[in-house]
Amino acid sequence: MATVSTAPVPGMHQIDLSKLNLHQLAQLKQQLDQELNVFQDSLQTLKIAQRKFVESGESVEKIKPETKGKTILVPLTGSMYVPGTIADTDNVIIDIGTGYYAQKDIDGAKDYFKRKVKFVTEQMEKIQVMGIEKSKVREAIVMMMEMKIQAQTQSQKASS
Repeated sequence: MATVSTAPVPGMHQIDLSKLNLHQLAQLKQQLDQELNVFQDSLQTLKIAQRKFVESGESVEKIKPETKGKTILVPLTGSMYVPGTIADTDNVIIDIGTGYYAQKDIDGAKDYFKRKVKFVTEQMEKIQVMGIEKSKVREAIVMMMEMKIQAQTQSQKASS
């Protein structure tokens, strides 16, 4: 397996690994390691976002007509809450990102969070597929590096 081809993945090309020297292979492996780290970081960020959307959707599910007038804790910051009263059980204000908020009815808010969870999940799946492809390429590079090192060692022993 001297040739690695992942043409279906955007941004990747076909490379004959046997034609690369050890230094070039090491650079390619290092680049793939960095890309894999970026993928892992992206997956972590997306998992956090997914969890927040799921939690927000679950919170909206708990708002029913009978919760009107009940006391709740309202977050002012990540660690500070104040008591509040539920005044409207028909509408909620949701954070839609970058400092913008929108008023939605309960069904609209449920749908919004459901769509967001689906979108984030799809993005995670895409990143996982690309990560698997990059891992396969990395494995092929490591195998080629080992073969070249072994060949160099044998040629040095033969010339001694």
